[in-house]
Amino acid sequence: MAELPTYSLHDGTTIPAIGFGTYPLTGDDGISAVVSALENGYRLLDTAVNYGNEQEVGEAIRRSGVPRDEIVVTSKLPGRHHAYDDALLSVRASLERLGLDHLDLHLIHWPNPGVGRYPDAWRALVDLQKEGLIRSIGVSNFTEEHLTRIIDETGVTPVVNQVELHPYFPQVEMRAVHERLGIRTESWSPLGKRQAPFTEPPVAAAAEKYDVTPGQVILRWQVQLGSVPIPKSATPERQRQNLDVFGFALTDDEVAAITALGRPDGRLFDGDPDTHEEQ
Repeated sequence: MAELPTYSLHDGTTIPAIGFGTYPLTGDDGISAVVSALENGYRLLDTAVNYGNEQEVGEAIRRSGVPRDEIVVTSKLPGRHHAYDDALLSVRASLERLGLDHLDLHLIHWPNPGVGRYPDAWRALVDLQKEGLIRSIGVSNFTEEHLTRIIDETGVTPVVNQVELHPYFPQVEMRAVHERLGIRTESWSPLGKRQAPFTEPPVAAAAEKYDVTPGQVILRWQVQLGSVPIPKSATPERQRQNLDVFGFALTDDEVAAITALGRPDGRLFDGDPDTHEEQ
């Protein structure tokens, strides 16, 4: 399989243009699914403390035979570990479960602004990066206000912000903020999960025109937005399909028509970063 395109991040590292989401893959089936993803060409794996599968992801990396330095391994700090010392311990525990000596990317999973300790968690990640335990540091589900605060307080800008992003919730404003700050957008639930807009006219028409699946159209839309989608599938055939989006291109009008599917209430669940509090 051809090598995946990559993006350069502002800290000098690179990230593949598509990643593999591992939630909620656990147990032997989870290990098999991640091994299959690596065999099919994925080189960006996305896990988290709260997915409860770091051990499986680490085991899959070892079983796959893919050289460690070819894989970008991402995990995430949970809300209950935002205090500075807790964050330090949390990352070391993640490394232990993964069986790795460093993480390529570590994110704060949610800002939990009601608690307000996310700047302390960010300082911990900055220090762990200096120590060499984490190559790149970023955030997830942060708003412009949260980003501004940590950048102002530490002088360190996250390399990525992983946010909910799919055709019903295209995050036009946040993508503009990221562009201005030099932050790469990552998309969780990039296909829209249960509400996947596969039958929406702009998606269905493009799928027919290019002889691809509606899912491939949406992932191609993500790529053309400059976002890094992180689809999850335990099915090898679907895994291959999700990666195979670099052989066709949507027109600007087609991209705009899919973006126009956005809705004010497009979130998949009550995941507003200003109010959602993660444990």
